Amino acid sequence: MRCNGFSHVLLILLLAGCGGAGTRDDSASDLAASRQVSAEGSAAIAGANREAARRAAIDNAVDAASARLRRGNRGDQLISDIKVVDEWQDGAVYHVQVLAMLADSERCASPYRKKIVATGFPIMNADQLSGSESQDLYSGIPREINNRLMETGDFIGRNLTNAALYARPDIAPELVPAEGSGESMVLNVARQQNAQFVLSGVIRDFRIESTEYVRGTGVLADLKSLVRDFVGRRSIGIDVFVYDGFTGALLFQQRYTDSIVGDVSLPTGYTVGSDRFNATPAGHKIDEIITQASEDIHKMFGCYPFATRVARVESGRVVIAAGAQDKVKAGDKLMVYPLAQNRADTGLGDPSGILTIVDVSAATAVGQMDAGAAIVRPGDWVKSFQSR
Repeated sequence: MRCNGFSHVLLILLLAGCGGAGTRDDSASDLAASRQVSAEGSAAIAGANREAARRAAIDNAVDAASARLRRGNRGDQLISDIKVVDEWQDGAVYHVQVLAMLADSERCASPYRKKIVATGFPIMNADQLSGSESQDLYSGIPREINNRLMETGDFIGRNLTNAALYARPDIAPELVPAEGSGESMVLNVARQQNAQFVLSGVIRDFRIESTEYVRGTGVLADLKSLVRDFVGRRSIGIDVFVYDGFTGALLFQQRYTDSIVGDVSLPTGYTVGSDRFNATPAGHKIDEIITQASEDIHKMFGCYPFATRVARVESGRVVIAAGAQDKVKAGDKLMVYPLAQNRADTGLGDPSGILTIVDVSAATAVGQMDAGAAIVRPGDWVKSFQSR
């Protein structure tokens, strides 16, 4: 009898376990369903501008999806992905149906990877860094910020850290145009490196503050002066900037400050990001600033609309300077804008039309413009639909 009773208890426990697993599976399914929604949007076709109506219809659908999703979730969460699953025209009205999904956190998982080029961070007062200390700060700080951004999977980094944007770091982020050049240095760098964003900055402060006034002369005074340079207080101030590579507009500006007390030296030969560098008090503080700056940039631009350029046009086929490495896929639809309108003071202007991707390689993709689109030329701006 005890054996039968034990069997009954065991059977009840097994059934309860199975029931619990089923409940967990159902809960997971319910959670996934609550984080995605299908919505429809529409817009009138004015003046036979079908592309503009399509864009307006998508915006309308995204607004509807956002409102529905955020009613059942936290309001500070972001939409991570938007897909157009159906579209049609009914008379003078264009309709689309989209599928929108919330991100798992406050940072969305971008459907595309965006290119960013890092330039050098000049030190405003060169005498604040002695010749016996690491000379890698100028290129190492932006290089490491770029590396952290690439590790997120949302960016493709390019390093141009041997060059700086600022002829006068003291007035950064203001740019002094190069003589004989009418093009912004930001736009020039972005075009040459095929980048959507340009990262730059200035080491604004790296001075060692005196902890005592050294009096007298002789060996004792010299010894005190030497010790002061290695055991004292050092302040750190680093400005970080991110520019739009298509308009030259300054999109991100932040100053990061800290200080070190104790061993303030950075031995020569120590590379930013290395274990030896981070093991020093000064290197550890700089690494914390690099971490914070990369997190701030990722938070701001992780969900930013993807943009690239038209590389060439061949027999009606449009080749863009982005491919599988940028997460571009066959079937994707992107909006094309004329190059002449890509300026900060004019905004995007009217689109040339919608590009549908038909073939993808590692670094490029080929697409075809929808019927009725305007002429597309090399250098034109190709942009994803905004996720909101």
